[in-house]
Amino acid sequence: MKQTLQNTNVSNQTVILRVDYNVPIKNGIILDDTKIRETKETIDYLLKENCKIIILSHLGKVKTEADKKKNSLEPIAKRLKEILNQEVYFSKENFSLELKLRVQKLKPKEILMLENTRFLDVPNKLESKCELQLSEFWANLGTVFVNDAFGASHRKHASTYGISKYLPSCIGFLMQKEIENLKKYVIQPDHPFVVVMSGAKFDDKLMLMEKLIEKCDYLLCGGAIANTCLKALDFSVGQSLASIDYFVIERVKKIMLKYKEKFVLPLDAIVGSTYDENYVKYKRIDKIEDNDVILDVGIKTLEKFKKIIDSSKTVFLNGTLGMYENQKFANGTKEFFRILKESKAKVIVGGGDSASAVRKLGYQDDFTYISSGGGATLEYLSTENLIALENIKEGVEIETLDL
Repeated sequence: MKQTLQNTNVSNQTVILRVDYNVPIKNGIILDDTKIRETKETIDYLLKENCKIIILSHLGKVKTEADKKKNSLEPIAKRLKEILNQEVYFSKENFSLELKLRVQKLKPKEILMLENTRFLDVPNKLESKCELQLSEFWANLGTVFVNDAFGASHRKHASTYGISKYLPSCIGFLMQKEIENLKKYVIQPDHPFVVVMSGAKFDDKLMLMEKLIEKCDYLLCGGAIANTCLKALDFSVGQSLASIDYFVIERVKKIMLKYKEKFVLPLDAIVGSTYDENYVKYKRIDKIEDNDVILDVGIKTLEKFKKIIDSSKTVFLNGTLGMYENQKFANGTKEFFRILKESKAKVIVGGGDSASAVRKLGYQDDFTYISSGGGATLEYLSTENLIALENIKEGVEIETLDL
């Protein structure tokens, strides 16, 4: 385990705290503040230690000046103030002499949140290219760096990686919980261990599939994952989402041949059509036509999955079984979540889409652990490493959190 916050001397220090406040916002309204609330433990600890706190985060994709208008962190600062029940100052400056002067006026137990770090990607990508001058500037604002941004730590950015090159650094409580839970439940799981992989993307998850297929007892597939596997077996998937990369499909064939007893693919599907938005039909998986789009799993698939889930001890869920945002194709995901809830297995949810679906459908209190990361969760499980943590030393005395 990397150096932890509870084993680092932060008393009376000026702390640069990198968090992941990349939350959904619509018309200035925060739709889900989970990521903000999850950092409260770390912030409370720093306040108790009499620290001055400077908070850095990104929000959304910022590629143009127009993107800045909808991706300001100011609404986040207001929400954090409500959660902490204390003042959170906001700086529209994040790389200037004025900011340096503002930081010098900070008093112990005061919090200053800086504007979106990715604003500095326009026009020269200073943040995402981990520009040296920017990394040094931010590091010079404080005396200790705390990385609690698990969801952003698979990126080698100035605010995640660059600062840690110049300051004594450690991980926060959220980061520690993420690493401990993923290691405990997914990297070293109780068996029978079932992995459920689904969602709209496949190519990005191939490395994770190769990693987890070795240790799981069954791999249940849905979405583009299943479609790509079916395509590799020469089934028609119509116009459904699936990899079009020849080399990826060949790799999938080899994996499926080597671990054929572990792969569990859909038997049936609910399909839409490319030519009629009102078209919804139940089909066996071997009856998919050229214009069909697989958008959910059918009842036979759910029955097959249930038998496996009911005999498992640990389930790792990554992705949803269908387009749950559309009521016409939400039944598979809803029923599968119910199956998971009613099972005796420990259920770990990893990945942004699956975590969002769990919360939206009201299952956030029914599963063992929900990871806050998307790409970071997949990266850590694939490599057991996060690039943003490379400069942080290993801790000497490890004090495990009560989870």
